[in-house]
Amino acid sequence: MKTRILAALVMAPLAIAAILFLPTAWLMLLAAIVFLLGLWEWFKLADVDDTLTRSFLVAANLLLMVMIVWASRTEHGGTMALFHLMLLLGVAWWWLAALWLRFPSFGSKPNKHSRAAKLIAGTLAVIPAWCALVVIHGNPDEAALVGPIPRNHLWLLTALAIIWMADSGAYFAGRRFGKRKLAPVISPNKTVEGLIGGLLTAVLAGVGLGLLAGATQEQLPWLAIAALLTALASVVGDLFESLLKRQAGVKDSGTLIPGHGGVLDRIDSVLAALPVFALAKASFGF
Repeated sequence: MKTRILAALVMAPLAIAAILFLPTAWLMLLAAIVFLLGLWEWFKLADVDDTLTRSFLVAANLLLMVMIVWASRTEHGGTMALFHLMLLLGVAWWWLAALWLRFPSFGSKPNKHSRAAKLIAGTLAVIPAWCALVVIHGNPDEAALVGPIPRNHLWLLTALAIIWMADSGAYFAGRRFGKRKLAPVISPNKTVEGLIGGLLTAVLAGVGLGLLAGATQEQLPWLAIAALLTALASVVGDLFESLLKRQAGVKDSGTLIPGHGGVLDRIDSVLAALPVFALAKASFGF
């Protein structure tokens, strides 16, 4: 736990500083590196053990990111249409992932069909989440400053705070009050009480930071609903990675982060939740 806390104390300020102060182009690059590292671990969980094959698959996803950026260029600077399309695809995928969780034995056999399904799932998780991050952080309609910080940067911080607080709230509420198992076959330590605690803290974090980002009082109910949906999506992402790890027979996705396991262990919730928040924000108009 001490190592875990120390690592978090280093990572959290760096992540927040990058979100608030980096231009979107640089954050896109940084996020691409982090997400592709997570995808490398995802492919390992999908039983792709050969390093050359995994390198090729990750490179193919990097090429897809580059193609999305290239195809979004216009004479007047660029369009977000393709990024929006990809995040919609991501939301649709996570609905299917929730259904997959209802049948946890699906994909458990190490054969070419389950491997192919998990490889496709990795791309559908990572690429739309990256596109959602770009949409939120790079929204030109919300470039007005709140102090020295653009509003769109604060909105991305709000989205991530919802996800982080959903995870932290669930952990502490589960330890204190947890009795009923949420998904015993997939993740025996998660409880219904932890889920409720995580949802409550996520909504509070979303409303609080949303006000800082410029939400009006009339928009608060919609912001609370968006935070709730985002937090629920983050749970799906967390459970899905737990399912992948259980089927692969490993405790962590990797060993890169001391006390936290792999990169995918830190971004599993983010992959599922960012497209949902981006869609909810656009739909509810805050």
